[in-house]
Amino acid sequence: MLWALSELMTDVNGSLLSNLRRPGNLGKPLMRGSSVDPHPLQVSPCPSPAAPSSLGSLANGTDCGQQILPPYGDTEKVIIGAILSIITLLTVSGNCLVMISVCFVKKLRQPSNYLIVSLALADLSVAVAVMPFVIVTDLIGGQWIFGQLFCNVFIAMDVICCTASIMTLCVISIDRYLGITRPLTYPVRQNGKGMAKMILCVWLLAASITLPPLFGWAKNINDGKVCLISQDFGYTIYSTAVAFYIPMSVMLLMYHQIFKTAKKSAAKHTFAGFPRPGDKRMSEAAKIGGKPRKESEECAHFARLLKNDRKNMSIFKREQKAATTLGIVVGAFTVCWLPFFILSTARPFICGTECSCIPLWLERTIMWFGYTNSLLNPFIYALFNRDLRTTYHNLLRCRYRNINRKLSAAGMHEALKLAERPELVL
Repeated sequence: MLWALSELMTDVNGSLLSNLRRPGNLGKPLMRGSSVDPHPLQVSPCPSPAAPSSLGSLANGTDCGQQILPPYGDTEKVIIGAILSIITLLTVSGNCLVMISVCFVKKLRQPSNYLIVSLALADLSVAVAVMPFVIVTDLIGGQWIFGQLFCNVFIAMDVICCTASIMTLCVISIDRYLGITRPLTYPVRQNGKGMAKMILCVWLLAASITLPPLFGWAKNINDGKVCLISQDFGYTIYSTAVAFYIPMSVMLLMYHQIFKTAKKSAAKHTFAGFPRPGDKRMSEAAKIGGKPRKESEECAHFARLLKNDRKNMSIFKREQKAATTLGIVVGAFTVCWLPFFILSTARPFICGTECSCIPLWLERTIMWFGYTNSLLNPFIYALFNRDLRTTYHNLLRCRYRNINRKLSAAGMHEALKLAERPELVL
């Protein structure tokens, strides 16, 4: 038996299946370790014994079908570590800028921006509490070296932070929709307490996905070398639906409604210009004999028309901006997270509930695509928020003094420009 196990461990690229059991010992279980172990090796039932992933797991002594890759070379470690570290540092920097900007700049301390702070906090937590451990694990080939207790803590932090980020994006899309469709009533009812309650609900719902594996419903997988979230069928369906599929459906619905509103507004609103042929005012002039109106009446009428059209254009531009912003947010969110959740949903049905038979490099690549969404969020919102852009610019150039006064002056200057040229609204 010991000879058979030695052959298995040293001849990974050879005929492993033929060495699993020697002739004459077909009815005896294979023992684990270099000394006699009274407990038989329990091979995971998820992939077939002939599958390469199962062979890889057996060769590394794991009970799970997930492969443990050999450590990278020095050059590969430097390149991969540098790329992943840059993603982590940029995520930390961008989300810290958001939180500092909203918390310390008076003009940005609005209830609607509390959601942006919650989003930044969730994304910052992903970068600080999750990404560093994933980087270390990836650089050593995927083997979990931080212990079984911390494996559960790590998975809990990963799930709650990523879920809170996704759900906050969903709530932001609802907030933007209500702000566009109810411009008169919604801002009045929007206050700090209401936003705080919404944020609390988001984090509690995220915790509802995190807690079940910690209290026995579905245990996480950790055999000493692999740290993997529970693959229980019921838990997988519940967690992926609440954490991704339902929020994504809501975001797509909100984007569709805002896009429809902007499209109707573009068709309905008329913009400043002189009376055109067929206009009602032209027909009224024709009825009175085609006599031209007095110059003063014409100017007064045109002034009223211009004032009304400025309002219409402002509404139209605001709706168009909201549709564009939400479209980019939804697009980035879907590209980053959809592959990960498709894989997470399908994995138990492909591999079973005891392991993962998906190649580790593929899992890690898709996972980092999801983490990248935490990097993109602060820059997407700054792209369409002039106050955030101005605050970023001042903070990065270490211009802390009088930043509130500068924003107020910039806002007043922008308002004067828009009063003269409303087409400049972004």
